[in-house]
Amino acid sequence: MAGKLAGSSEVESAVRRIAESLPERLGDPKRVAFIGIYTHGVPLARRLKALYDERVGIDSPFGTLDINLYRDDYDLRGVKPRIQSSEIRFSIEGLELVLVDDVLFTGRTVRAAIEALGDYGRPNAIRLAVLADRGHRELPIQPDAIGFSFETAKIDRIQVRMKEIEGEDEILLLPGGSGT
Repeated sequence: MAGKLAGSSEVESAVRRIAESLPERLGDPKRVAFIGIYTHGVPLARRLKALYDERVGIDSPFGTLDINLYRDDYDLRGVKPRIQSSEIRFSIEGLELVLVDDVLFTGRTVRAAIEALGDYGRPNAIRLAVLADRGHRELPIQPDAIGFSFETAKIDRIQVRMKEIEGEDEILLLPGGSGT
């Protein structure tokens, strides 16, 4: 049975906290771009970009990234990839990228994203912003900005629902169930 970890107001507050922490963590705002990882990282990245841009008075470049062809764990997950198109219509050379995803778990999604970004060029830096960090890393990857940290069992799942996709913001714990 699913349990709610965070509702709409908590998610909104967490997104604001992440966005407010970014100017201190990033360099020259003119050299910052946001990249959202499909699926839930995309609306999260849009929200963070809007809040960041408002704060620093700039219109940062924005892109979306599909990492499915770069994953190394589909055999283990028993999932067939749903390919979506990445849209990065600007040069990432020399930029500081804010890579955004909903949940950080093993680190494999982020590793795949970094590999996929290599096809677009070489940024000066990649900063990771996640809504929920649930631990259990398999790779040495740590976020730069976090909305929530949850302690979970490795077999549990966290499902993020976003109003842009599912009509509401919430984070659910699915004990031993399916999700992210």
